[in-house]
Amino acid sequence: MTVPEVMDALALKRGKVYDLIRTGRLESVKIGRDRRIPVEAVESFLSALREEAV
Repeated sequence: MTVPEVMDALALKRGKVYDLIRTGRLESVKIGRDRRIPVEAVESFLSALREEAV
């Protein structure tokens, strides 16, 4: 997923998505100059949030 796609999916601002990537809470990969977030990384992030909420 692209950063804008993750922003839409999680209803977050660009800076917050990059902050999650920078702190390692959201996995991403660079392909050339582009950054991509695997769908599994988003699912894992949401799963971790659910576990924290319990």
